[in-house]
Amino acid sequence: MKGHRELKKIFLTLLACTVLSSTLFQIVAQDLPIPSQPKPSAETKSDQQKKTEESGVEAIKINTELVQLDVTVIDQNNSPVYGLNEEDFTVYEDKVKQVISSVNREEVPISFGIVIDTSGSMRAKLQTIADAARDLIKEMRRDDECFITQFKSEAEIVHEFSSDKRVLEDSLGELFTSGGTALLDAIIATCDYAHEKGKRRRKAIVVISDGLERNSAAKEKAVMEAVKENEVQVYLVGFIDDEESISFFRKSPGKKARQLLGRLADDSGGRAFFPKDLGEIPGIAAQIAKDLRTQYVVNYYPKNERLDGTFRSVQVVVHSRNHRKLIARTRQGYYASPNKGNVR
Repeated sequence: MKGHRELKKIFLTLLACTVLSSTLFQIVAQDLPIPSQPKPSAETKSDQQKKTEESGVEAIKINTELVQLDVTVIDQNNSPVYGLNEEDFTVYEDKVKQVISSVNREEVPISFGIVIDTSGSMRAKLQTIADAARDLIKEMRRDDECFITQFKSEAEIVHEFSSDKRVLEDSLGELFTSGGTALLDAIIATCDYAHEKGKRRRKAIVVISDGLERNSAAKEKAVMEAVKENEVQVYLVGFIDDEESISFFRKSPGKKARQLLGRLADDSGGRAFFPKDLGEIPGIAAQIAKDLRTQYVVNYYPKNERLDGTFRSVQVVVHSRNHRKLIARTRQGYYASPNKGNVR
């Protein structure tokens, strides 16, 4: 009997220990953290969006199809025309009419270069050239930038891009004449430089020369391609003697120079000036600065969406107003390249 009671006592003790162990296990298990799988669809995505918004990556959506054309409009008297709106313009790309998204007339800062012919044939005109360059520099605004180049048989940077008028004017004292004239080579080199180094969207070069091309390795076609590729407007001031333009039997050097400068300016959307006396220089400088700064910006999304690197010809037509024929000057087209970014 006594043995039975001892066994019963041992059994109850073991049972109590078992129950106590189970209870303690449950208590401990409740206190331990329970591992769970992350919820990428909610928390992770939210965190990624937050980081993206903070970094600004998706805050700006870049559209690689937008085409922007800088357009100057003149009337039959060669005077600039203002006050036009979207309905006054029509744009054709490869002869296909486009839908214009907006037209603005913006006064924007510019990156431009003054490209000065200092070949031997310009020796007597060097002071006049320097005065014309100074007038252009004086027309600069605070956010504009300018570089100065002289060319003979090859182009030479006199001063790199700067917004300091005094420094630029002082650098004109370094000009000297000698050698031959490589006008076309100089235009290609300075268009490349303006495109690569200029910080402003609107870029141009102002070439001051007698236009008597003699020593360039490049041909006119190569110059046109460089202007199209770099999207630089070319303005030309041609000091050409009237006597050189008169010939009854063949084109004189002066006449050839006028035609060459005119074609280069027209194809880039720029303009050519042929002053007859020094009194015209300040007005020409002011007109070039005004043309560059206050052009219309015509924006559109091309119907041909392929970015295949091909050249697209562009024509801008301005509808007549008050029986006045209006003419639009702009570049002849653009290359539809994905490397250009969102503005061509």
